Amino acid sequence: MASYRSVTVYCSSSNSIDRSYVEAAKKLGTCFAKSHVQLINGGGSVGLMGEMARSVHDHGGRVVGVIPVALKEIEGRAYDASDELILTETMRERKGIMYDRGDGYVALAGGYGTLEEFLEVLTLRKLGYHNKSIVLLNTNGFYDQLLSFFDHMTHAGFSPEHATQYFTTVSEPEDVLPALELGES
Repeated sequence: MASYRSVTVYCSSSNSIDRSYVEAAKKLGTCFAKSHVQLINGGGSVGLMGEMARSVHDHGGRVVGVIPVALKEIEGRAYDASDELILTETMRERKGIMYDRGDGYVALAGGYGTLEEFLEVLTLRKLGYHNKSIVLLNTNGFYDQLLSFFDHMTHAGFSPEHATQYFTTVSEPEDVLPALELGES
């Protein structure tokens, strides 16, 4: 059996999004599987979370899902095909496991939860709690306004160093794994 590195991915659970985001998630799933990178995600079967997990499996990879019991109980919400499905009592516990299990972190397009999770691992890196790579997949310029806001924060004096020194932004799924600099598995 191949040895795996694990990467935690934060992304949308919405099915009401443009196909370009879905295609990016599927391509990234293919890249993970072909590179023997295990996907750690929020355990959902919907949105980009489910699309990426299915793509990883379609190409022979491994998926670890972490989902609160309350979300799993919503019909059709959990990705039950996960190689490992970890049930938690709370969202905080879920985030802690996803944080601990990842050798690196990736944020795809997403909503409030995705943004909150990305900002948490960014803040923890800035504060020195970890030195793992973080990659922002900026499909179709989805995060351009956030990146501009980071510029604004720095110029306004709220952050002495620019946030982008703590993460890498890429536009294409194929560029994510090289940017993570995981080394050999």
